[in-house]
Amino acid sequence: MQRLFISLLLRWVASSLGLWIAMAILGSSRLDVGDNFTTLVVAGLVLALVNMALKPILVVISFPAIILSLGLFMLVINGLVLLIASWLYDSLYVKNFGVAVVAGVILAVVNLLVSKIIKDIPGKD
Repeated sequence: MQRLFISLLLRWVASSLGLWIAMAILGSSRLDVGDNFTTLVVAGLVLALVNMALKPILVVISFPAIILSLGLFMLVINGLVLLIASWLYDSLYVKNFGVAVVAGVILAVVNLLVSKIIKDIPGKD
């Protein structure tokens, strides 16, 4: 149970940070959560929960497409997950699917970097 909570917390931080970076890169006309820090944190939580709950199901369902595209279909899944999060949380604005895919790539890179940094912390199992 503690491991699940830590995983959720790390995904939450990474999602919030990734959304913030993606907003800075893409601009508020394409991706936005408003000017409120609390809204950004809540949007990061919604995105982390959708990632934990729905993304594994989407990956299993689309496994043949992932194999045939040599993994590039994961970009579509990342964009779809971001769109689902924006549908669930109205304060998270995503202009269209293309923006969602690009933001999904940014979020994946940030998540990878955060995971790598945390993995390299001494004393962590």
